[in-house]
Amino acid sequence: MDTAIRMTGVTKTFGGLTAVDRLDLEVPRGGLYGFIGPNGAGKTTTIRMIMSILFPDAGEVSVLGHGSALEAKDRIGYLPEERGLYKRMKVRAFLRYMARLKGADGPDLDRRIAAALERVGLPGVEPKRCDELSKGMSQKVQLVAATIHRPDLLILDEPFSGLDPVSTRMLRDLILEEHARGATILFSTHVMPQAEEICPHIVMVHEGRKVLDDALADIRRRHDPRSIELEPLDPAADTAALGAIAEVERVRDTDRGSEILLREGTDPAAAMRRIMETVPAARIELTRPRLEDVFIRIVAGGASGDDEDRLRAALREREGEEAPA
Repeated sequence: MDTAIRMTGVTKTFGGLTAVDRLDLEVPRGGLYGFIGPNGAGKTTTIRMIMSILFPDAGEVSVLGHGSALEAKDRIGYLPEERGLYKRMKVRAFLRYMARLKGADGPDLDRRIAAALERVGLPGVEPKRCDELSKGMSQKVQLVAATIHRPDLLILDEPFSGLDPVSTRMLRDLILEEHARGATILFSTHVMPQAEEICPHIVMVHEGRKVLDDALADIRRRHDPRSIELEPLDPAADTAALGAIAEVERVRDTDRGSEILLREGTDPAAAMRRIMETVPAARIELTRPRLEDVFIRIVAGGASGDDEDRLRAALREREGEEAPA
């Protein structure tokens, strides 16, 4: 297999903290990989080692066939988690500079810059200074900077952080266009539904270790659905009785009703019949396994419900923290 990124036994420590622990990772050329895990899992440290910003204490890294990303820098686009523009530069000048650094100069550069800015919803922003841009606008400009040279490898670290839903959809479509063009993409996020929507292959890390590396379709097939969503016919119905059903492991209240977790080995169809006999339903459906549920099952298998809730809260702790700009 022709690989864009290969990491073998990579370890990185900071003092007494092991941020990345014996990580093996292989991303084929043309792949679209979601690199997911909670904050502090080691995702950004891994990306910095791929980019040769940091160097591993042990193990090997190759990028686009080279021992260092620096040897292939003109073929790589990188959007770091920490955003940064040259604030006093005007947008057109900044993007010209970034394109020329990547060897993408040419007589049509200004036209390509204008077209790329229009594609991300920023037509006519070229004369503005970078320090005049909102956070969301700055992020879009940086994504243009990361893609203006049509890279072979595109590495995105939390690309949707702080964006409003419309901008998120726009950037998602741009990422998919880059992949359709042939770019290999590593999409890193702690917001698992984002990766689930975009990426056909998922790599999951926790506390510096890889815990899952598989095609999304295979993950869903392997992890049987164990969750049922119930919207009672009577909004005031007492759902406490659901917990006494033999097939039910636990019941969690939601905004629209109840989420019912089934015991291992349960026949979902039989469980749904008993649930509807206990609480008549306006809507009941078997949910497909979500990456968050898969992660919880792998990392906290056998843990108490309270422990699972704390882990879910940790996964979501930054969602909504930053106001869209």
